Amino acid sequence: MNARDIMNTRFHTLSPSDTIAEAVNMFHTASLEEGKRIFGLMVIDREERLVGMVSMYDILLFVQPKHIHVWSEIEDLEAQSFFDELLERVKSVQVSDIMTTSVVTVKPQTHLIVLADLMIKRHIRRLPVVEGNNLVGIVYISDLFNHLLQKFL
Repeated sequence: MNARDIMNTRFHTLSPSDTIAEAVNMFHTASLEEGKRIFGLMVIDREERLVGMVSMYDILLFVQPKHIHVWSEIEDLEAQSFFDELLERVKSVQVSDIMTTSVVTVKPQTHLIVLADLMIKRHIRRLPVVEGNNLVGIVYISDLFNHLLQKFL
């Protein structure tokens, strides 16, 4: 069994010039269309080459206030208005400013054991599948787990 056997060939992507607001909307759209939560999206350039990945975690990390650990100690701080203002300011930040550019990829013929090893050792939840310069799919850790789970049932 290889990546080709469990990869999703239907996937949603972002452009490096998309804004964080557009990325959040795409996460919502992708989750609705796929019928499951999507936590990471691939970023492709104009030639449709993979140039990065962005996850919900990346966005949350970016919008998190720098000194949030002291907020619980400040009683008179109006946290909601501060957070609303922060979100408004970051909406126009581009995906290219927060995406991960050193993306681990696999080939369609990569064996499932290698996929599992990569995902475990590198704490990766999704692996883009590339053939040459072409992005052909994505393997989610949940799909790999569910496939392996079927072997036990």
